[in-house]
Amino acid sequence: MTPSAGGNMDIKFGTDGWRGVMARDFTFENVRRVAQAIADYLRDEILKSPNRKDCPWAGPVVIGYDRRFQSDTFAREIAKVLHGNKLNALLLSQCLPTPAVSLMTHRTKGLGVVVTASHNPPSYNGIKIKYSGRAATETMTQAIEACLDRSQPTRSTDIKEKSGLEPYLQYLRSKANIAAIRGRLKKPAVVDYLYGSATGLLEAALPGQRLISLHSEHDPLFGGLNPEPVAENLKALSQRVKAERAVIGIALDGDGDRVGVVDENGDYLTPCQIFPMIVRYLVEHKKLKGKIVQSVSLGYVSARIAQACGLPFEEIPVGFKHVAERLAAGEAVIGGEESGGYAWKGSIPERDGLMSALLLLEMVAVTGRSPGQLWKELEAKYGASHFRRLDFRLHKPVGDKAAFAAKLVKKLPKKILGSEIKELVQIDGLKIILAEGHWLLMRPSGTEPLMRVYGETDTAKRTGELLDLAKKWVAPNLA
Repeated sequence: MTPSAGGNMDIKFGTDGWRGVMARDFTFENVRRVAQAIADYLRDEILKSPNRKDCPWAGPVVIGYDRRFQSDTFAREIAKVLHGNKLNALLLSQCLPTPAVSLMTHRTKGLGVVVTASHNPPSYNGIKIKYSGRAATETMTQAIEACLDRSQPTRSTDIKEKSGLEPYLQYLRSKANIAAIRGRLKKPAVVDYLYGSATGLLEAALPGQRLISLHSEHDPLFGGLNPEPVAENLKALSQRVKAERAVIGIALDGDGDRVGVVDENGDYLTPCQIFPMIVRYLVEHKKLKGKIVQSVSLGYVSARIAQACGLPFEEIPVGFKHVAERLAAGEAVIGGEESGGYAWKGSIPERDGLMSALLLLEMVAVTGRSPGQLWKELEAKYGASHFRRLDFRLHKPVGDKAAFAAKLVKKLPKKILGSEIKELVQIDGLKIILAEGHWLLMRPSGTEPLMRVYGETDTAKRTGELLDLAKKWVAPNLA
């Protein structure tokens, strides 16, 4: 962050809200500035409405928070500023996953504000904006940004609190086949909460089920890990699954909206494996029919399933808000992203780690097959998937992704690892699709000085070779 013309720090909303390092960027002063900008934006929108009762923002502003250091205190400060602006601010009385706030905005016709930095390191915190059961659109966050420092923060000490726990648990239970999970899931499941805000809620949704939990204590340092459910952070989960002879291991991220999975052998299954499993189950067992959408950084197996089932399929830019908009508009029935966020018709258009966890448990119970067995079936029919992602530090953020992609295109050879280039996709960075369907994506982060490189082929060796090539191509930009 850099100082603005007025001397304050610049605040920019990225793909999923605003994040910053605590005590440097994410301070009480800056949180109050953002809260006041939200208040000014909402008052503008309410004034535009000819009938305030019919205004999209007629409901309360629901404020939630995760388990990070002082997240609850930051959330209380936001509630004070909003109430000081004569807005109906409702502070949640306990830490809950981000999707619980999204659910409340869906039901109350109000805005949601969540203090969380999701999967980021412990030194970070942030703010997510929610409305109508999903992430705020880019238009909305830009409008909030434009309201920054328009007026000085006004605070009140009188705030209202409410529990959102039971409505969220009832919602989760209503969307899963709880009877099948209880009746047919004979082996235990291990749940790694990664010290996050979903802690204890899977047991609450499934009382009496044999669930073994890990990392459920309150630790703002996340045990020295980043609360991101990826292979490198799930070694303890893998070991516990094998020790307990469990049927599945499930991990949830810091604010409970994403899921990671290890199979019965303790092997990590990538989102390029999990999303196809979800797609197949929802199509075959839940009878969902319609378009399937996924972020451009997800793999080819789900596309092959869609083609085999005669269903339309589309890749869209990275960021679950793009998936959510398609689901909310009725333009898709199933959506997924590479970071472990999934949603489908019949629930709110929001990724939800606990909802996905319940579906995975239901899938195992109903089919009578373990995650490893389910994947081997898909692999035999649609091909193997070996996916990897690497992040490289850049000298500075890439401001123009289109120009970056165009420059890379000029460097490309006619063949890559002996394969002809079948297609170039430039909706978010540059995705190179080879003749066999294997692919490589080079995508600069829009908000951080990072280059994200993704690859998927039918062997781990070939995927590694693709990523090595990508590193050479982007090398001039690396720090």
